[in-house]
Amino acid sequence: MTDYFVHESAFVDAGVVIGKATRIWHFCHIMSGARIGTHCSFGQNVFVASGVTIGNHVKIQNNVSVYEGVILEDYVFCGPSMVFTNVKTPRSSYPRNTSEDYEATLVKRGTTIGANATVVCGATLGEWAFVAAGAVVTKDVPPYALVAGVPARIKGWACECGLTLRFDGDRASCRGCGKEYLKEDERRIRKIR
Repeated sequence: MTDYFVHESAFVDAGVVIGKATRIWHFCHIMSGARIGTHCSFGQNVFVASGVTIGNHVKIQNNVSVYEGVILEDYVFCGPSMVFTNVKTPRSSYPRNTSEDYEATLVKRGTTIGANATVVCGATLGEWAFVAAGAVVTKDVPPYALVAGVPARIKGWACECGLTLRFDGDRASCRGCGKEYLKEDERRIRKIR
């Protein structure tokens, strides 16, 4: 008896660690050696490679592949059909498919990645960052940054609750939850309350 749910059409290989109350839906494949936290939700057709670590309360929507070298911290949201990569210079005739070939991607606590966005390997997405749908992330994203475009660039800032922040000078107060933020420079803000 398990304390998590796996749909009958999903494949979970031996040697996977899955936390309680996690739900793995239709046609998913979780490879041996993956570690998945508690209270996660994996939509239809999600693939998780060996060696991947996924934190608690992570939501991965339909058609997402989480390749070796990717780490998702707690409360990460991966929108439908978003893409992770793990090799910077892929070539069919020069296979690069060992863990030494993969570049790490770290998605920190609370980050949202929108539908059809692409995260090129080697990037770190800071806490509570918000990647817009269709964006292509090619470099690190600061905490709380709202990034969009190809390549993704900072377009603004997002509160932990997900609403866009409006700064008056160097301060912002979220109109939804009331959290307050201080802008330290053009690429860095921090929550002050």
